[in-house]
Amino acid sequence: MPLLKYEQIANDLRTRVANGEFGPGDLLPSGRDLAEQWAVSRATVVKAYDILRHDGLVVARQGSGFLVTETPVARPAGGRRAGSTRLSGGVPYRRLGAPDRAVPPAHVAEALGLAHGEEALRRVRLMLLDDGSPHSLVTAWFPASVADAAPRLSSKGPISEGTTHYVRRETGRFPVEGTDVTTVRLATDEEARHLGVKQPGAVAVVLHTAFDRQHRALVCEEGVSPSHVFEQIDNYSMQ
Repeated sequence: MPLLKYEQIANDLRTRVANGEFGPGDLLPSGRDLAEQWAVSRATVVKAYDILRHDGLVVARQGSGFLVTETPVARPAGGRRAGSTRLSGGVPYRRLGAPDRAVPPAHVAEALGLAHGEEALRRVRLMLLDDGSPHSLVTAWFPASVADAAPRLSSKGPISEGTTHYVRRETGRFPVEGTDVTTVRLATDEEARHLGVKQPGAVAVVLHTAFDRQHRALVCEEGVSPSHVFEQIDNYSMQ
């Protein structure tokens, strides 16, 4: 299905940000300029900016327009239901170390469908609460088929457009199905150090795997949260 005009505009702006034409804090083109450039109404441009705002890529500044966000946000592992956005579930984060290739733990390798001893690309981030204290430690594992086709996943800096949009742009693959498995265990010493958990300490672990239309795994994220910050709420009809 061809993209609607406002989706095309949003994707074009994402690409321009990703290519470095606009950096954090930069002012993006005005609604009037974009409306003239794309021969659309101002309302169409507003819908395009709404998409980027909900994805956490831009922020609105009264009297100025839209700026590229200076504080990257990301979502904790899990809960990536259709219609969810980085803004609605996103929190600030800090990248830990540089992305590298490693053999993932057995349960992650199984979720990704990897052969024994096969490496994947690992990206680690520490999600933060409003006061700057740790929220969760998230390790994202990308199979080589995805990492090789999307080379910026191997760079340390944040991908301002979001990894999902970037991977889709580079590979044409995008998530249509997700599986979340939540368990509870004791924290490892490394997890306890990053999360500020006194040992022995309990943590909640969410293992999120995203699959494309051919049910091929795109990414497996393991989010580890201290017990005192983990909360899961489900709202559902009982009729």
